[in-house]
Amino acid sequence: MAAGWWEPVRDYCERTGPELLAEPLNAVSNAAFVVAAVLLLRRGRAPDPVADGFAVLVGVIGIGSALFHTLAVQWAMLADVIPIALFIHAYFFLALGRFLGVSVPAALAGTLAFALAAALFEPASSWLAGRPLGPLGNGSIAYAPAILALFGVGIASLRFGRREGAALIGIGGLFMVSLTARTLDAALCPVVPFGTHWLWHLLNAGVLYALVRAARRAREPAPGPAA
Repeated sequence: MAAGWWEPVRDYCERTGPELLAEPLNAVSNAAFVVAAVLLLRRGRAPDPVADGFAVLVGVIGIGSALFHTLAVQWAMLADVIPIALFIHAYFFLALGRFLGVSVPAALAGTLAFALAAALFEPASSWLAGRPLGPLGNGSIAYAPAILALFGVGIASLRFGRREGAALIGIGGLFMVSLTARTLDAALCPVVPFGTHWLWHLLNAGVLYALVRAARRAREPAPGPAA
């Protein structure tokens, strides 16, 4: 089992060997998450401990991803994906309250339902990996629930009269561009030897930065129906 934790992972175009710096662009581009976290935590802001916690998590995402793209082993992959999953589900819970005015118990129930739906979606993404869409999708289809949640909460927020919902829709569009860069990494490898995964890092840092900023602006509960 211990040996399994150190099993090499070579999922990205830029990596051509086991060396620590075999993915220089993929590794260095994670600095964008740390920069985003620093900007989100700068002084002169209204106090918002929850948003500050998300800002710290953005930095943790960058560190975990940098570990994965340098060490490229199984345990480092967990250091990459676990903080991302935590951000997605915790932000969904926060968004239900701040953008839609849902009560804490209802937001918790909604988040659990979202987590269950995302978990059930995983077998579908694994099935697609063995189909024609698999190589093209490059594993990015697993992020589909997050995109749907962004657009869904954004549209619902607009219907409840919250202008901040438009921000979520715009961020969802940026996330789709970001996900495109991740998706095309393997497909473009023959013509772009260093791949496009590093663009996913840069754009996704912008996505997370914008999400935390939007959450700050939507701190007051929305006038929607409290469940």
